[in-house]
Amino acid sequence: MVFGSAIAGGTSLGGGAVAFPVFTKILHIPPSDAKIFSLAIQSVGMTAAATTILLTGIKVELRVILWGSLGGFLGVFVGSAFLAPFVPPDVIKMSFTVMLTSFAITLLKLNQKPRELYQVMPVWRVKEQRIWLIVGFLGGVMSGLVGSGIDVFTFSVMVVLFGLCEKVATPTSVILMAVNAIAGFILQVFVFQDFIDPVRSYWFAAIPVVVVGAPLGAICCNLLPRETIANILIGLICIEVISSLLVINLTFIVIYSSLIALVVFSCLNYWMYRTKIFAQNQKEYYG
Repeated sequence: MVFGSAIAGGTSLGGGAVAFPVFTKILHIPPSDAKIFSLAIQSVGMTAAATTILLTGIKVELRVILWGSLGGFLGVFVGSAFLAPFVPPDVIKMSFTVMLTSFAITLLKLNQKPRELYQVMPVWRVKEQRIWLIVGFLGGVMSGLVGSGIDVFTFSVMVVLFGLCEKVATPTSVILMAVNAIAGFILQVFVFQDFIDPVRSYWFAAIPVVVVGAPLGAICCNLLPRETIANILIGLICIEVISSLLVINLTFIVIYSSLIALVVFSCLNYWMYRTKIFAQNQKEYYG
């Protein structure tokens, strides 16, 4: 959690991206418990990081946070209630890894050459509001499955489709994950009533660490160049991929579902990378 809390506050991966793989792959804790812990601990750590971001004036895109959170509320409920009980644990683990892998490849391609970056959403109309509702919903579904996901999903859309700078997209995704984690945690406690021992004990043990580590991660991230942030993300995802291949039992259903997920996420990222919709919208918006 020392490492995970710094990742939570300083990158778009969230502490759940560290907690979930460690819990499921190394400690062999059931994915359902790992997901609940991820939501619970991020509701504390990433909220502390989000508070630090807002109080220190670090630049974020508030409109993305608002509309992404609205979609995320519904998505985390759907993922927790209707998908998590029926999707095999290894499929969940590997699908999360595949989603990260697809994004890392796209991010690596983006940073191979100079590109125009924006500090705010350059276009904001009803169309963009709908996009962020959908993106928030899909990210919330992933959070409902593994306890993390809306942050990296929204980060990829901000950076790849809309051209936002990583230094703005990162704190924005941190606040989005904090809001989504609180919503998911409330669902687990009061609706599904799954927040019981030993998960509660893990949570109490980790709280003192994350309330310090996550805000420090947010501050350090703001001081780093955007290229460094991108390289850190790619490096962490590489570690995630290697650990998944070494630990997860690659059955037929896991391999088959992972290939489908890889194709879906790769096509989505490629479409965002190649699309001209952003340039067209910008031209129309400014006349």
